[in-house]
Amino acid sequence: MNAITELNEQADRSLLIVEDDKPFLERLSRAMETRGFAVTSCDTVSDGLAQIGKSAPAFAVVDLRLGDGNGLDVVSALKKKRPEARAIVLTGYGNIATAVTAVKMGAIDYLSKPADADDVVAALLSTSAEKSELPANPMSADRVRWEHIQRIYEMCNRNVSETARRLNMHRRTLQRILAKRAPR
Repeated sequence: MNAITELNEQADRSLLIVEDDKPFLERLSRAMETRGFAVTSCDTVSDGLAQIGKSAPAFAVVDLRLGDGNGLDVVSALKKKRPEARAIVLTGYGNIATAVTAVKMGAIDYLSKPADADDVVAALLSTSAEKSELPANPMSADRVRWEHIQRIYEMCNRNVSETARRLNMHRRTLQRILAKRAPR
């Protein structure tokens, strides 16, 4: 309930949710409305950018991978239009490289799916710089390799051919790796 009282102290409660998974978008929109946000929802990058062009919200929840592009473009546009806006990135393809990129582009947090509405509200309204606890289980060798590939991919501005060249890997092999979910 502490997050709800913090939200009540906010003058602008506008929230933009950009998510291409329609059932999840509807559930999250309803849940955020019940928590006091004025929600606008979009399911594409272009719709999200258009909404920011009309009226930049105070808060945003953006999926990383959308059908027509990268959700980080929405976060970047929001931060240019309204620098004090608080945005978080949601993704089912969580990795360190994209988390770092999201934070560099202005996101305040990075959550992996499935995230419930309470986690989203806590991330949006978080003001403390709490340190995360160290993981009980360190990453596997497959996960470390996957993280390295993702970091190089982000360094190459998500250019598959350039990433494959730098990793000395065939482009199609790299595309197959990038299409899969992260190993545990």
